[in-house]
Amino acid sequence: MQTRLCRASRSCSRNSRAALGVRPSVPESLNKPHRPNTKLQSALARRFVRLLSGSETGKPPWLKQVADGEEAGLYLPNQAPWIVHADFATLVGGVRALLMQALHPGSLTGVRQHSRYKDDPLGRLAGTIRWLTVTTFGPIESNLKEANRVNRLHTRVKGEYQTSTGESRHYQAADKDLLLWVHVAFMDSFLRSHQNYSKRPIPGGADDYVRLWAASDKPLGLDDAPKNEKELLETLATFESQLVVTEETRDVIKWIKNPPLPTLAKPFYRLFFFAALASMPQSYQNLIGERALPLWFVKSQTTNLLRIMRFAIGHESPIEEASVARLRRIGAWQ
Repeated sequence: MQTRLCRASRSCSRNSRAALGVRPSVPESLNKPHRPNTKLQSALARRFVRLLSGSETGKPPWLKQVADGEEAGLYLPNQAPWIVHADFATLVGGVRALLMQALHPGSLTGVRQHSRYKDDPLGRLAGTIRWLTVTTFGPIESNLKEANRVNRLHTRVKGEYQTSTGESRHYQAADKDLLLWVHVAFMDSFLRSHQNYSKRPIPGGADDYVRLWAASDKPLGLDDAPKNEKELLETLATFESQLVVTEETRDVIKWIKNPPLPTLAKPFYRLFFFAALASMPQSYQNLIGERALPLWFVKSQTTNLLRIMRFAIGHESPIEEASVARLRRIGAWQ
């Protein structure tokens, strides 16, 4: 598996100029000179990174994993996963993915029985962000090490849950059906959040995002992920009958709605929660049981807030800049 993935990455690196049928160039946000952050922006950026990662220094703790190495990663700066995951709309996408995953009794049970989400919510969040960041922006070597870390965690996540029909079922986090559900919940959530709350176009559209991001879970053991938007919707439809809401589900949804965040972060998060809910299909909203605000109502507010946040912490992006510097150093990017 690792050898095959590494070979595929080297091929991607060598053929980067043909990846999208155009001459590769750094996205405008990285190519266009920008003013260095002001002292206030730098201070806010450090607080933001500290909130999401727990880093006491205010620097992303996985920066070295992204910067080091002598090979390309899964994605290039002009490809859909890079563009989507570098955008602040992922803040909404993360909340939406949690809500979706809570609707499946298998993934819900895994979180309730084996996660520290109540005792250390930001620590759990940091673990997810670490995997997303390294997988999207890091070299293949770091990508595989990160996948191995997740696979080791998955070996300990097992137990029993009741299905939507009341049957007892044994599970492991590495079960293909659970991996697939978590993958499509993540994929659909980040895609829809970007489509609704970001101004940045997705290179190749939704189909390219789905196709390219499918490679991210291969080191985790998932080989049959959807390869286009139509397949994504069809896969989600196959899970509809398995989704259910119980008292345990309501308890988790209540926590997702009101997590123990710093006081200043709570108003922002509340809007992100309702933005996530508004972007979900009506059938999911009905299961969740929370009153959803109209999408048209939250769309402009959320988009504007995310743009203000981006301005407030400045346009410096250490992770993206480190990844591009590595790609240029090895000749995979101009």
